[in-house]
Amino acid sequence: MKTIRDLDLGGKRVLVRVDFNVPMDEEKNITDDIRIRMALPTINHILDHGGKLILCSHMGRPKGQRVEDFSLAPVADHLATILEREVRLAPDCVGGESEAMVAEMQGGDVILLENLRFHKEETENDPVFAQQIARMADVYINDAFAVSHRAHASVVGIPAHVAEQAAGFLLQTEMDFFHKAMDAPVRPLVALVGGAKVSSKLGALENMLDKVDTMIIGGAMANTFLKSQGVDMGASKTEDDLLETAREFVKKAEEKGVKLYLPVDFVAADRFAPDAVVKNVTFRDIPAGWMALDIGPATTTYFQEAMADARTIVWNGPMGAFEMDAFARGTMAMCQTVASSHALSITGGGDSNAAVKKSGESANISYMSTGGGAFLTLMEGKTLPGVEALKG
Repeated sequence: MKTIRDLDLGGKRVLVRVDFNVPMDEEKNITDDIRIRMALPTINHILDHGGKLILCSHMGRPKGQRVEDFSLAPVADHLATILEREVRLAPDCVGGESEAMVAEMQGGDVILLENLRFHKEETENDPVFAQQIARMADVYINDAFAVSHRAHASVVGIPAHVAEQAAGFLLQTEMDFFHKAMDAPVRPLVALVGGAKVSSKLGALENMLDKVDTMIIGGAMANTFLKSQGVDMGASKTEDDLLETAREFVKKAEEKGVKLYLPVDFVAADRFAPDAVVKNVTFRDIPAGWMALDIGPATTTYFQEAMADARTIVWNGPMGAFEMDAFARGTMAMCQTVASSHALSITGGGDSNAAVKKSGESANISYMSTGGGAFLTLMEGKTLPGVEALKG
């Protein structure tokens, strides 16, 4: 896979697929610009080398309609402030007016195309739509890891119609860190996996059994594993159609010599609410009608000991309903444990990263991946369509 460093960009029209799908408040102020700032190394490299920079991104889910609430205008303004130079917003991502703006560009100019998803052809990977965008560019750069698992026109369609294509710095960094963690790890390699559903991560769990030395499972998905072992989980969320699958998984882990850790106690509540009645119970003592909503103190210590000698840690998914303070302690403890470890630590997924930010430990994690879905796709052992498209 070529990277942006391999290309001569001087005077060329360089189209960069970025992920500027940033959160905004009701006044359209950007509340978290990390996705924009993560693209700055690629943006500045192109400008420093005299390229004509054309940025394209989606925003929200306008479902193929022009919805002004999803306009990228606030992003153009915010980026202009960061770059201290004009960032012109094109009226659309295709069409004569946008093409005319691109034709007038000089080296060092910046244009942001309007929301790709104002056209249903983007998510449908329509070849004509891809060609319309591609004809504005001499070079295509993918720097949007977070959408590289999607076979959309701007991710897989455009590269086929542009003379040169390569990965941006962010995409390259994401792939390099994942390779270090999963394909050539310093061992022991520990996977810490949480979240709500086994079904959404089953492929990743099964693939990782062939790669990791230790697997720790928490969050609501641990409930299904425990129930498969005969534990009464009360009213806790479980996926009963996957109980046999969970039993087989536990058996496979044992056969492969992978150390598998499940919770031994919980913070349980009589209902899912901030003012619920809460108490710590062992996994054998969840009251009827109650639900497990966080790992308990004994499990926290148990999981910490399991990670004590780790040299590589990959984390995806929280240990409980951390958005409520009553059920956040386990996840916050894992944040601190992973952050203080001497291991190479990589987190992936919106909830995991949100938890790390909430804990104040972001600076102490080796790498926080920008793409939950793409990260999970790689964990499943699959390739990313966006990366494959760059290989010509």
